[in-house]
Amino acid sequence: MVILGAGPAGLVLANLLQARGIDSVVLERGSRSHIQSRARAGFLAANTVRILDRYGLSGGLHRGGQPHSVCEFRTDEGRFRLDYSELGRGERHTVYPQQALVTDLLAHYLAAGGRIHFETEVVAVHDANGHRPWVSVRAPDGRVTRWQARYIAGCDGRHGAARRSLPDGSVRRYQRDHRVTWLGLLAEAPPSMDAVGYAVHPRGFAGHMARSADITRYYLQVPRGTPAEAWSQERIWDELELRMQAKEYGPLRRGPIVQRGTVAFESDVLEPLRHGALFLAGDAAGLVSPAAAKGANLAVLAAELLAQALIDDLTNGDSSGLEAYSARCLTRIWAAQEFSRWMVDLLHGPSGTDSGSLFHNRTRLARMAELRASRSHQDWFAERYVGI
Repeated sequence: MVILGAGPAGLVLANLLQARGIDSVVLERGSRSHIQSRARAGFLAANTVRILDRYGLSGGLHRGGQPHSVCEFRTDEGRFRLDYSELGRGERHTVYPQQALVTDLLAHYLAAGGRIHFETEVVAVHDANGHRPWVSVRAPDGRVTRWQARYIAGCDGRHGAARRSLPDGSVRRYQRDHRVTWLGLLAEAPPSMDAVGYAVHPRGFAGHMARSADITRYYLQVPRGTPAEAWSQERIWDELELRMQAKEYGPLRRGPIVQRGTVAFESDVLEPLRHGALFLAGDAAGLVSPAAAKGANLAVLAAELLAQALIDDLTNGDSSGLEAYSARCLTRIWAAQEFSRWMVDLLHGPSGTDSGSLFHNRTRLARMAELRASRSHQDWFAERYVGI
């Protein structure tokens, strides 16, 4: 088995196959230090934690993860809190930075004898519909070689070789530009509230998400095309305090902003997720906007589904799981996409004063009012917010 990419999908898949004695190799274009320091969101759903528990991959997150079960919404009409662990199915998130999870998964895989090649660029996947599929790779010294395997897992993201190698017409791509951009910020500052904060303001969205006792992630909606370095730290903090209504609800605990970057909200899904011996998982299968924190959770879920199907095929000769893999994954991907778009529409509105923009914003406020007042809406939100 050749696995492209050492993100959550690739490394969970590699660990599950390794545990069952199925030979695999992971090819990763980045360095080990890069993938272990690449900051990503870390909202792990309850089912994701259960999957990692089931295979002995959750030790680090139980030691270093932080439970989260409350979100707070702030608007011009006031604020309200939802303890979603007491709503819906009564589940919560575990906040554990993705780079920490990747570090844990990599260490576990290597300790079990797994093989991984860093700084190895996969050029293309070849003959996926044939009897001897293979991938061409460029090693760190520039040499181009090949790896051959019975199956290939494309876990290398939306710009990776797996997607690039799909023949024209072999898949259908659904995509949407949400026309929203966030400035993502990591601050060396303690959290300013004991909840995930969502501020809906006429100037745009602002978000607060604790990462640890000393680190907080913030988000600011900015115009499309805004460079990450365009705003000074003072301007960022002033804008965060304005949108999060710090005068009414308490000042933010400021600190140096040590990391920043912009995220343009786009979503896409490929159908099907299989092309012969090539299977797609994680962002290679579908990109979901970060508004609902579903990306890493979908990746882990897909990795488990694919691992179970591969194990059945390679050890028992039962290929039914592989035949059903695409449909099973897509059911969950589309459910996550639907809720993610719901969150995008709830938190962001057009800035224009035309009748269409005003209509959108009024319906958005009506949706927020229902979420504040209706227990049935709160249960619906809780089940989808923490689950897939």
